[in-house]
Amino acid sequence: MRRTHHLGLTLLGLLCLLPLRAGQTSPLQERADRFLELANAGYQSLITIRENTDWDVSTDVTPAHEAAAEVAARAYSAFVGNPALITEARALLAHRAELAPSTVSQLERLLIAAAEAPMTNPALATERIAAEVRQDAALNSYEFKFRGQPITTNEFDARLLASRDLAERRELWEASKLVGPALKPGLVRLRDLRNGVARELGYPDYYSLQYATYGLDAAGMVRLNDEILRALRPLYLQLHTWAKHELARRYGQPVPQRIPAHWLANRYGQEWPGLVAAADIDPALATRPREWILRTAESYFVDMGFAPLPASFWERSDFYPLPAGAGRNKSQHAFCYHLDLEQDVRALMNVEADSNWFGTAHHEFGHAFYMLAYSRSGIPPLLRDAPNSGLHEGIAELAGFTCFQAPYLRRLGILAADAAPDPVAFLLNDACNPTLPFIAFASGTMTHWEADLYAGDLPVDQWNARWWQYVRDFQGIEPPAARGEEFCDAATKTHINSVPGYYANYAIATVVRFQLLDYIAKNILHQPPQSCDLAGNPEVGAFLRRIMEKGATEDWRTVLREATGEDLSPRAMIEYFAPLQRWLEEQNRGRTIGWE
Repeated sequence: MRRTHHLGLTLLGLLCLLPLRAGQTSPLQERADRFLELANAGYQSLITIRENTDWDVSTDVTPAHEAAAEVAARAYSAFVGNPALITEARALLAHRAELAPSTVSQLERLLIAAAEAPMTNPALATERIAAEVRQDAALNSYEFKFRGQPITTNEFDARLLASRDLAERRELWEASKLVGPALKPGLVRLRDLRNGVARELGYPDYYSLQYATYGLDAAGMVRLNDEILRALRPLYLQLHTWAKHELARRYGQPVPQRIPAHWLANRYGQEWPGLVAAADIDPALATRPREWILRTAESYFVDMGFAPLPASFWERSDFYPLPAGAGRNKSQHAFCYHLDLEQDVRALMNVEADSNWFGTAHHEFGHAFYMLAYSRSGIPPLLRDAPNSGLHEGIAELAGFTCFQAPYLRRLGILAADAAPDPVAFLLNDACNPTLPFIAFASGTMTHWEADLYAGDLPVDQWNARWWQYVRDFQGIEPPAARGEEFCDAATKTHINSVPGYYANYAIATVVRFQLLDYIAKNILHQPPQSCDLAGNPEVGAFLRRIMEKGATEDWRTVLREATGEDLSPRAMIEYFAPLQRWLEEQNRGRTIGWE
């Protein structure tokens, strides 16, 4: 504690040693500039150390790497959460009208960073850091088993996609949920610690802190997602009705009211792959080397005029599943890391030659190119980010979605040059896989459950019941058998442990993806949004680069409005799927729609 306090005194002393600049018109602005020069330097240096240790423990889960990650996180938090920095940032923001907009943005970002580990309560902040490291290690080192044999999450997904045996499917699905009880005690403690650090700096709860860059608290973010859900509900009910009839036919079962969770190929029901055979590109992708998946994702952006990814990206990333006997465990989730807020970007993936990883690679590379775009001299380190995570994910989602459109697939040779695929089949696949079930999960189940967890302090003995209430209500899915509180099925989702309160960003990103695509298709490409090829068009690249290069220097509403001409709205998504909705209504004629 003394070392942290000593650091604070040193920081204030260093402000006096920084040279004055000529030509400043405001003493307050000069004071803020000198403060932020120090704050940015410390922030970038310490985040580099922290991210490198996070990378190490994510790619090789060992006690030594866990210890190093904890030490680095504590050093980072000792800086950004230092009471002296908090006090000075608040004092300057009390006069925000006299400061440059970029200055205000940097100070606000600094306080948001401080709220994750405020050293106004060092014992609380330090315990939270240690608990985060332990939870990540427990998740990344967990050995899934099926019928007594180790199984990876990739193998779960592959077998659920292929199997037609409902007994085997149920066994696979239930095996994938066994990690939940192991993670529940850590998550119980983390909920209290996360809320504690947020409340230390005046936020009502941890969920509200996560959406501070939106200018929304927990209730505001839930309302925003509810508006999205209401607008898309008629379309989702039509898709759900069609899907459960298709699945019942596949498995030779009566049509259920809600879809049994183990009938679906995705363990959370957030995507419904394998339902549209006419849009299946897995056989073509299976003939390609895994590296082709990665190089193609890079070319998607390079062909738009972006510079190639740095050589270090290819040298330092961890792309593929570990072979048997590798001697290490790694995270099973896909992430793109920005280790130094400069050029050191890396991808952590488990790439296989299939459509899932084809889309994921395009998505993660979208993050990498976004990170590199705002990592430039005109953007201070505190603003080397998107205006909010929804826009960052929206750019990535745009790539991960349009890479499945027919013109792009023809150019890659995945579809024959003279192929004329059924447009309804591709629209149906677009709806099933990355879009409508995902919105039901992200805006519905995940947003509401995590808001309840943090803002509502959901009692621990209600966690699993509330999770399945939301799965039933929003997704129209139910478990194969009762799931009591001895389980913790929410904790089986990586993000709830490691990237808490984040999933609403994905829902916003899905809406943004369609708004960007709609603008690009109509105003740049002059092609229908349902069938266009963004790659290879420098004007599209220039449009995206104008968004990406801004970093977090402007409010997210301004950035979106200037780019697309409208505020956040599901209008473009509804228009995109209008032909599909008409088709679904015809297919569902005479059927009971939905599950209510």
